[in-house]
Amino acid sequence: MPAIAAENEVTVSNLLAAFEGESNAHAKYTAFAGKADADGLHGAASLFRAAARAEQIHATNHARVIKQLGGEAKCEIHAVEVKSTLENLKAALEGEQYEVDTMYPGFLAEATERNITAAVRTFHGALEAEKTHARLYGEAIALLVGGKKDSWIGAARDFYVCPVCGYTSETEEEHERCPVCNCPWEKFEIVR
Repeated sequence: MPAIAAENEVTVSNLLAAFEGESNAHAKYTAFAGKADADGLHGAASLFRAAARAEQIHATNHARVIKQLGGEAKCEIHAVEVKSTLENLKAALEGEQYEVDTMYPGFLAEATERNITAAVRTFHGALEAEKTHARLYGEAIALLVGGKKDSWIGAARDFYVCPVCGYTSETEEEHERCPVCNCPWEKFEIVR
């Protein structure tokens, strides 16, 4: 394996941080899905599973770029603290907002400045997917707080996840192609 070039060290460090964050989000959302199912909030559980799959895709993409740049994708998976589904949704939203507002914009700017195209691509795809996750978690919180368990948060539903970038949609065939990476819509994974 080639060594990490000095000019790529910051980008690789950012990729490793993102890899760890996405890997832990996958574990966390998988656990949160089990709690939501146990609470009878099957639509919220479907959302957690779809987001978990997207986070897994992001982690895989980040790992591939880490390897291309001479690094090794390693991380520690932390113990997951599962609380009520509402608290879990709020924790998930907080994590997504951090990624959207702070983490990915900074990582993207650094990779863009250094013209590391593969890192720009993986950070951009993750950032755009996280925006959708934040919106969906926000909707789920509003419905749950509003007592609308008979809405989509109550019944299991399909979500559509791009297998290339992790973009997540709640509607079938929203576009002919992924709006983030141009993957054909028919290749999207259905997660329930």
